[in-house]
Amino acid sequence: MGPELDAVVVGAGVVGLACGAALARCGQRVVVLERHADIAQEISSHNSQVIHAGIYYPTGSLKAKLCSLGREQLYQRCRDLRIAHAKLGKVIVAVEEDETQALEALCDLGTANGAPGLELLDAHALHRVEPQVRAHAALFSPRTGIVDAHGLCLSFAAELEAHGGVILTRSTVVGAERAAPGFRVAVQGTDPGVQSVRCAALVNAAGLGAGHLVAMLGLDAAALGYRLYPCKGDYFAIAPGAPIEVRGLVYPLHGQAGLGIHVTRDLGGRLRLGPDASYLDANRPDAFSYEVDAGKASRFAEAAARYLPGIRSTWLSPDGSGIRPKLAGPGEAFRDFVVAEESANDCPGLVSLLGIESPGLTAATAIADRVVALLPGL
Repeated sequence: MGPELDAVVVGAGVVGLACGAALARCGQRVVVLERHADIAQEISSHNSQVIHAGIYYPTGSLKAKLCSLGREQLYQRCRDLRIAHAKLGKVIVAVEEDETQALEALCDLGTANGAPGLELLDAHALHRVEPQVRAHAALFSPRTGIVDAHGLCLSFAAELEAHGGVILTRSTVVGAERAAPGFRVAVQGTDPGVQSVRCAALVNAAGLGAGHLVAMLGLDAAALGYRLYPCKGDYFAIAPGAPIEVRGLVYPLHGQAGLGIHVTRDLGGRLRLGPDASYLDANRPDAFSYEVDAGKASRFAEAAARYLPGIRSTWLSPDGSGIRPKLAGPGEAFRDFVVAEESANDCPGLVSLLGIESPGLTAATAIADRVVALLPGL
């Protein structure tokens, strides 16, 4: 007996939903499994909702290529489907003169990656763009923006279902094995007992839980370089009455494990600072908390004061957090997205999506297109 489904996608975050929609659009019988009660409850609902231009990543990397492709696809999708978004632009600031050379190198890298319209600004030009930001120089990115991330996820869910795909929430994958041809997936739902489903292709878009599925299928995560390091980032809101005016997004040069404490706006005009970066112990489930330590406010204010003089910690309040599934551990060098079909590892039809952190939201449609291309036999 052959597989009941062409594809099962594990994880109903923005990338899993985009993959499900793309596969269903190609006429495939697709089910997306999600352990939570609703879609987009983890990484996709705990991020800054930024549409990235593609500045930071090594040229030729998947992050660079898929961000550039996905950015334009995302803006077009937002226009076509009337998903709330805003092309605010952002500045990356060199606070001190000795940071200028690194800023110029970043401009060259972003240009090589296809980030459009990048412009180096001196202090006077920066003042015209962001009057309250103080820095020696800045890099202006006009194609950076923000998007309603949940609205984007809902658009993929609707497209998936319109093409006959199904999303099953409260459905936890408790087992998976190779069952040539394809896979057998064991699912625990709300009813007693475990259900089993056969599929020709299996897409691992489980985000923070992607490593568990790797282990279920008997792959050696360490040998493949698939070990995930959860990394938490906290956010603080700037009080609405605070005398801070920021027109777009403001970023410092790189942080140690992220992009540094930066200022973002949401679609309602509310300002946030963050995120920081703190690695969690993957072996301690109690470490996966989204609570924000209010005591960090002074540290956040101090970091932002380098380019926003006068900001006060008393204007800040905890405003949520996110956890990134990083492939690079503490102190390790850049790691690219893993978007790989696993025939070489004796798992034909398995597509591994690992380390899908920023710019995963921006790149979601491009990642989905790549997944479809990796499964030509469906």
